[in-house]
Amino acid sequence: MDTSESSTMKMAASCARKTTWTYSMMEGFLLVLHLLVGCMLVSAVDKNNFKTCSQSSFCQRNRDLKSGNSPYEALMDTLKISDDLLQLVVLNSATGGKLQLELIGLDQSIVRLRIKDPFNRRYEVPDVVQPDLQKSRWKVVQSSGSLEAKLPQDVTVRLTPHPLRLDLLQKDDVVISVNSRGLMNYELQSEKKSPRSPEQEGLGAGEEDPEEPNNWEETFKTHKDSRPKGPTSVGVDFCFPGFDHVYGIPEHADTFALKTTVSTDPYRLYNLDVFEYELYNPMALYGSVPYMLAHNSERTVGLLWLNAAETWIDISSNTADKSMFNRMLDLVRDTEVPQVDTHWFSESGILDVFFFMGPTAEEVMYQYALVTGMPQFPPLFAIAYHQSRWNYNDEDDVKSVDAKFDEHDIPCDVIWLDIEHTDGKRYMTWDSHKFSHPEEMQNQVAAKGRKMVTIVDPHLKKDSGFHLHKQAVDNGFLVKTHDNNEYEGWCWPGSSSYPDFTRADTRNWWAEQLSLENYKGSTPHLFTWNDMNEPSVFNGPEVTMHKDAIHQDGWEHRDVHNLYGLYVHMATVDGQHRRSNGKERSFVLSRAFFTGSQKYGAIWTGDNEASWEHLKISMPMLLSISIAGIPFIGADVGGFFKNPEPELLTRWYQAAAFQPFFRAHAHLDTKRREPWLLPPNMMDVVRMAIRTRYALLPYWYTAFYKASKTGQPVMRPMWLAFPDDPKTFAMEDQFMIGDSLLVEPVTSKGASSVSVYFPGQDTIWYDVKTAQKYTGPSTQTIYVNLEKIPVFQRGGTIVPRKERVRRCSFLGIEDPYTLIVALDTKHQASGQLYMDDGHSLDFKSGFFQYKHISFQNNVIQSRSLDMNARYKTKSWLERVVVLGMEKSPSSIQLSGDLIETHNVEFSFNEDSKVLVIRKPEVNMATDWVMTLRQ
Repeated sequence: MDTSESSTMKMAASCARKTTWTYSMMEGFLLVLHLLVGCMLVSAVDKNNFKTCSQSSFCQRNRDLKSGNSPYEALMDTLKISDDLLQLVVLNSATGGKLQLELIGLDQSIVRLRIKDPFNRRYEVPDVVQPDLQKSRWKVVQSSGSLEAKLPQDVTVRLTPHPLRLDLLQKDDVVISVNSRGLMNYELQSEKKSPRSPEQEGLGAGEEDPEEPNNWEETFKTHKDSRPKGPTSVGVDFCFPGFDHVYGIPEHADTFALKTTVSTDPYRLYNLDVFEYELYNPMALYGSVPYMLAHNSERTVGLLWLNAAETWIDISSNTADKSMFNRMLDLVRDTEVPQVDTHWFSESGILDVFFFMGPTAEEVMYQYALVTGMPQFPPLFAIAYHQSRWNYNDEDDVKSVDAKFDEHDIPCDVIWLDIEHTDGKRYMTWDSHKFSHPEEMQNQVAAKGRKMVTIVDPHLKKDSGFHLHKQAVDNGFLVKTHDNNEYEGWCWPGSSSYPDFTRADTRNWWAEQLSLENYKGSTPHLFTWNDMNEPSVFNGPEVTMHKDAIHQDGWEHRDVHNLYGLYVHMATVDGQHRRSNGKERSFVLSRAFFTGSQKYGAIWTGDNEASWEHLKISMPMLLSISIAGIPFIGADVGGFFKNPEPELLTRWYQAAAFQPFFRAHAHLDTKRREPWLLPPNMMDVVRMAIRTRYALLPYWYTAFYKASKTGQPVMRPMWLAFPDDPKTFAMEDQFMIGDSLLVEPVTSKGASSVSVYFPGQDTIWYDVKTAQKYTGPSTQTIYVNLEKIPVFQRGGTIVPRKERVRRCSFLGIEDPYTLIVALDTKHQASGQLYMDDGHSLDFKSGFFQYKHISFQNNVIQSRSLDMNARYKTKSWLERVVVLGMEKSPSSIQLSGDLIETHNVEFSFNEDSKVLVIRKPEVNMATDWVMTLRQ
């Protein structure tokens, strides 16, 4: 593209013309410049807009610390013990400063460590940790020089007082060490020193060092941060002995297994609006989850760094960082125990850390969900296919798109509207010319069983005539500047104000605005998309809010930054619940996220681009977010920026059909790319990929229900299913959906084959299309054409499907089921099926069915996992397909609740070893038994 100045200004002016603002010439000029951030299709992110560690004084100070010689020591004579709580004073021997340490024992092998300044108030993250966590009683043993505190679940914390060090043991093995490298740093709040007078400049030894220049004010580009409290960073090191791999701390466009940062910047957690982000880079993106897991063949552990301020994490290891010479030396001496060393530091707040001791990966994920909240159980339509772009032009465009899906027999559940549907970027309003009958439009879409989504961003157009802005001003709901004026920034509407979502009364007001009465033109069929909620401020430092902006109770934005998007998400979900009087499940998509966002709904990976590289990176990005506790995740199909070639778009649909959140979306300046605009042969392939998603909705829905009860991800890394297989530990190109389906998306142009690793000793894997068998552990070359999606069902599992083609999920809610039974080497299999009405919260009152289905000893059985379940359905069992059947039965007999025992029809293919049982016609809400007689 032409990157000349004139071309740049033309693009910005073109973008500006798409708005209806009124502003002064100077304001217009400034806005045109800042719109370049959001509107230009640049070749790569401008990294100059975002800080490196060397440009952040607190990052550099903490990174410059040398290991060893820690000044912190525990004063054992201050020790207090009371059931679940252990307290003592920690002294900084270099400064004389004192801190309070708390060690809290929690049920389910969870330990919480808190260290804070008892004399000065610091921000402590609220609204994330679940209330009423079950405590666990410490058993404390003191000896000379150390202290051991034990929990009932074979968890021990060993505290060494001088220098301060904590070791967490699972049984007798140290699995996490705290401050073993001596990098703990807690910058106590202090008074700003007066500058030296000219007479004092000549004073010599004995004088204090002059104040560091960036301690009380810091400048990045043209932006000044007043930093009135001075340096208040906190940091400490955590080491994982016995581990080679760590994961998590999303969001980064990087590998799934985290890399060493010895020769790069640390991984950064600071929610930012980064368009067309760079790949394989530790720079911050839209969301932050300060949660890390370490995994090896024996166990998994995790830690949560509960801090909402800007955070950096350095990673090194005694294996990855060795020279080749030292690795060769290891071959001629005893093998060194691997260890991953991490160093965490945040700009403000306290040290508040949860340790999840496992020892299995499933237990760690459950422990994390107990602390931060179980994932939301979404409505059925939300996990189906969504069609979006910036923007569908008007009501006729929406009507046409809706009709085209039916014309081409392509299922779709949701049509989205971006910012252009509003009245001049005033959210929760409608363009009176293009969308003059919004209720009628939504009702027409809903008549086919579909839903709609509108974008509702958290910045408010600064306009006294805009009802939301006026109410926010009148009620004092807006973020303030450091000198107590209304904070003003630039975003899509031009000059904008930002509600203080850290306030409960602001969130309550926001939720009320989503009611049918207040959000004029909305209907119960309309759902919400929260974008730009990092928050994005086009003319702010790093395209976000100034750190010295003021929130409720005087807290600075630097303290709460990474929480802001979560609070927007929380308030919007609350509004949808209120709209239905607490009867319906919500659906809200958010771009920014934090620990706990899983309680509110879906997130996506932001402004990706139409390239094979971005298709590939979507897998490790989604896996990283998934294991960090947020299962409802996706990446924009086709890439948000640029125009995908037909093959790329086709392959992207195939990959995304096996990702939890399935939405196509595109930038305003891209060509239209709805499926029917592809060449006919490729449209057929995309149609089949979307239909495959719909056929598997019963399996997806069951997986999401399990996630809501256990915290287990829906999209899973291979090592979660095969935790003792080192070949899976760094694997990111293939993954599992639930515990049954292995997926290896095709992500290379012109690919004619893919390499698939089938794990598991003597585990059988069946190609879902051909029933061809593969046995693990083995690596196989799988040949692919354009139609082929390499998906394999694990032997020993049962996958429910619905094979009827419908225009949307709602119309198939009572369609019949097909069960795919994949036998293992013992000729056994099992699976679950969850059923309810697909949309309401009635399941919480028992209106659901949860079935365990098994094949054992030639008997297929379905039984209820909850005898109090009372959901009734018309869905019946249409077909059972058994893969790996050695020989044909002579007859098959069906019996069960209210069923007269009778034989059912079947056929058997001797070559493929596939048994098909036809039309048992048993209601899926009942318990039944099918006996295969030889």
